[in-house]
Amino acid sequence: MQRLTLNNGTRVLLLPFSGTEAASFFVLFNVGSRYEYPAINGAAHFIEHLMFKGTKRRPRTLDISRTLDAVGAEFNAYTSKDSTGYYVKADATHLPLAIDLLHDMLFHSTFAPKEVKRERGVIIEEINMYHDNPLMFVEDLLEQTMFEGSTLGWEVTGSPQTMRSMTRKAVMEFHKSHYIPSRMVVAVAGKLSPKTLAQIKRTFGSVPKSGDVPTAFGAFPGIFPRSKPRVNVHYKATKQIQIAFGFPSFGIDDKRNSAVTLLATILGGTMSSRLFISVRERRGLAYRVGASLSSYQEVGAFVIHAGLDRTRLPLATKTIMNEVRKVLRNGVTAREVREAKDHVHGKLLLRFEDSSSRAEWYASQELLMREAKTFEQRLKELEKVTPADIKNVAREIFDFRRLSVATIGPYRNEQAFLKAANL
Repeated sequence: MQRLTLNNGTRVLLLPFSGTEAASFFVLFNVGSRYEYPAINGAAHFIEHLMFKGTKRRPRTLDISRTLDAVGAEFNAYTSKDSTGYYVKADATHLPLAIDLLHDMLFHSTFAPKEVKRERGVIIEEINMYHDNPLMFVEDLLEQTMFEGSTLGWEVTGSPQTMRSMTRKAVMEFHKSHYIPSRMVVAVAGKLSPKTLAQIKRTFGSVPKSGDVPTAFGAFPGIFPRSKPRVNVHYKATKQIQIAFGFPSFGIDDKRNSAVTLLATILGGTMSSRLFISVRERRGLAYRVGASLSSYQEVGAFVIHAGLDRTRLPLATKTIMNEVRKVLRNGVTAREVREAKDHVHGKLLLRFEDSSSRAEWYASQELLMREAKTFEQRLKELEKVTPADIKNVAREIFDFRRLSVATIGPYRNEQAFLKAANL
């Protein structure tokens, strides 16, 4: 890996590797929904859509998509709470096209009024799609509850109301203030040409510096102990209940995250995990059950999620909580830790077979971490974790006084759900 910083402040990562004829060009910006203010909630995601709607050189959406389709490229973008990313993956001979096109899109999009108007409707339908899908929506509801009072709890897509009301001018100003070299990382992975760096310097290196520093988001103040769980109930006349339990975890830079990753793997990260065996295989209470970790700059969310038979909700809830308490009481075994390490190692290796995944991983490390580390360094950190480390982080995370719960199902209010779940 070669890391350098261009004269304008853009960070560049060159990640060549053999055994592939493809190359991926990835651009990541340090902006997402938590950087917004109420009137423009959803602006970062809106901008991501508008980047594909035409530039001065390529004035129509079709001019962009046809150019990439003509060479068989894969291309997409995403917006999260703290970053927005764009990538093109193609035959390595077309890497110059990918660099030129993304530079054109990201810094010369026209925000044509008719496209802005049309895309509002597209995004509102995207919001409706998520809200109509309980499996997808329940974790948004959970983070709204866990991070209440902070922009970290806002939906990335915004709401239909903000999508209708935010002005084109406000969106363009938000783009101008955040799409700047000091908040951007460019990563190229796969089969690279000796000319790649020179082209990046000509394009992304020519973006002017900005003297203005974007307004920082307010740090999340924390989740304080309560006598009962924080609950977010979304009524929907479903036969299956979607439920998510959330415990506050550690920020993205915290050294304990290696142990937390292994804890999530052991508890609910695989088809041989504790939750999968106890909830699904032994009792048949759910089709989908698992555990995962999301980490932001100052806080994380350790989430247990399940789709449950509503007639057996009390038993399912009890079974899930019992597995959490077993970890608190007895910890985990050396065999479980070894298998979890091998699982995470294997998944990372498979992920790194793909040039776009490799570019995204390293760009995220560079952009979001105080100390960016290599793939090998991360694996060494995982290897050092002991069963005692995992038991210790479990004791810190699994504080039932800070538990949040979100559910989608046939419950009209919090009391009705808590009674049905026997929480």
